Amino acid sequence: MKYCKFLFFLLIGFAFSTPAFAQDPDDLASGEIDIIKSFDARLGDAERYRVDPELPPLDTTGRRLEYNVFTRTLPVEYLPPKIRPLSMKREKTEAGYNGYLKAGGGFPAALFGEGYYNINNNENLSIDLFANHHSANNGQNVENQRFSNSNGGVDGTYHFDQGFAVNAHLEYTSNTVHYYGYNEVAEALDETITFDQETVRQRFSIFDGEASIYNSARTEADFNYYAGFKTYLMNDSYSPSRENGFDLVFRGTKWFDDTHPLSVEIQTDFTSYDDIEGDQTLNNFFLRPNYTYHADRFRVKLGFNLAANDDNFTFFPDIEATAVILEGIVNAYVGADGTLQKNTYRRLATYNPFVGSPLSIRNTLYYSYYGGVRGNVEGIDYDFQVGYQAVDDLATFRLFDPFDDIPRFDVVYDDGSIVTIKGSVTAPIFEGFKAVGSFSQNIYSLDNEEKPWHLPALSVNVGLRYTTLEDRLTVKGDFFLENGVPYLNPETMEADNLNGLFDLSLGADFFFSEKFGGFVQINNLANNRRERWFRYPILGINAMVGVTFRF
Repeated sequence: MKYCKFLFFLLIGFAFSTPAFAQDPDDLASGEIDIIKSFDARLGDAERYRVDPELPPLDTTGRRLEYNVFTRTLPVEYLPPKIRPLSMKREKTEAGYNGYLKAGGGFPAALFGEGYYNINNNENLSIDLFANHHSANNGQNVENQRFSNSNGGVDGTYHFDQGFAVNAHLEYTSNTVHYYGYNEVAEALDETITFDQETVRQRFSIFDGEASIYNSARTEADFNYYAGFKTYLMNDSYSPSRENGFDLVFRGTKWFDDTHPLSVEIQTDFTSYDDIEGDQTLNNFFLRPNYTYHADRFRVKLGFNLAANDDNFTFFPDIEATAVILEGIVNAYVGADGTLQKNTYRRLATYNPFVGSPLSIRNTLYYSYYGGVRGNVEGIDYDFQVGYQAVDDLATFRLFDPFDDIPRFDVVYDDGSIVTIKGSVTAPIFEGFKAVGSFSQNIYSLDNEEKPWHLPALSVNVGLRYTTLEDRLTVKGDFFLENGVPYLNPETMEADNLNGLFDLSLGADFFFSEKFGGFVQINNLANNRRERWFRYPILGINAMVGVTFRF
């Protein structure tokens, strides 16, 4: 190692000593140096080359990429909404009033009361309590011209989370009338006839009950269903007559493409009537399938109503076609239908409270054919229709004996036809003011009876409503016009007409505060005393005033 270092330093020293041997200062020439020109260093002209940067060429080699996507069905937990009539589960509403009470009095010796209350402590349960009473006594002018109508009940509905609802209804009704027609008999005979109140009082007591189950939300199969029954028991206090009924209905509707419903309804309607002459039954069965097709400018319903009574089957059409003539203005429609309409003791006594028993209960058979136009013009809704009905066993009314001390009506059935012209108009005149009007003209043609006894031919109703002062004040007026109904004149034993009805009524409701208000109603301002039923003049001018509480 020492020898290596020695050789390394020796070589270094030799390298640096070499120039000393080449330029020895003693060998340089001596003398003067003249500088003739200063050194001017210049570079020669050079050619400039421009180099622009460029991207490398693209790789145009085609490449195919493969992706593996696995298909998957996503579960949907809800059904899309549909816009069509369907009973829906009740939603919570804004705070309002749960009930109200109305009470008042007037003349002639009139009393009025009405109440309603809703219990809705649970969003699934709703219970309605209701009651009303109306009575009047004009005995000071016409002996025993008085009436009293009262009813009350409860209605409850429970909506289950599974999408169906159950409803139940119970109600009691008491309608009291008096056979005061003997006053007209006494005048016709120029005699004096008088009765105490109990002798001529008739009270119809009716118990109603019903229950049903139905879907309150859209089902997965898009199928709506309903099943329910109604029953009633009716007693007559004047004669040993009673009636009970039971009506059972099943209904199902399947929707196609959210638009076209196919419906099937099955109904069994049983009635049993008992009076001093024995028992009568009136049992009907109905099968009603129909399909409705909706298009953009027309709608067609095709179906039928198969009715059975006492092993007799009757086929009725259930057809209607509607077409748009002018969008939103004129729609034209034609149709045909029919059914069996029961003339039960309850139905007859509701229409004519002076009907007597014993009587015969029957079905009225209708075949109806109709056509008309409906629509809206400048906010005015209208509907005009012309129809023809072929009827069997049409119910008309005639007195058992027009000179009986206590006149009561019998039911007279006849076959025939009815041509009907009717219409209705609803017109909002301006904000808060609305007019509603309707008319009906019936032209009867009967096979046996000379006239349709006590059935009106022309009826006209006009109503006006004006609401103002932030809905605190409502003023209303109503006009009723009806022709004099035909009856058999006992003096000539020929058909005649009673006086017509011309009735003008006015009323108003006003709330002095949020919860307290009052009302006033004046009926029959023209003091018309026409006889809607022969021997029974109606009340003349009468009025009612009272108060209203909301809570």
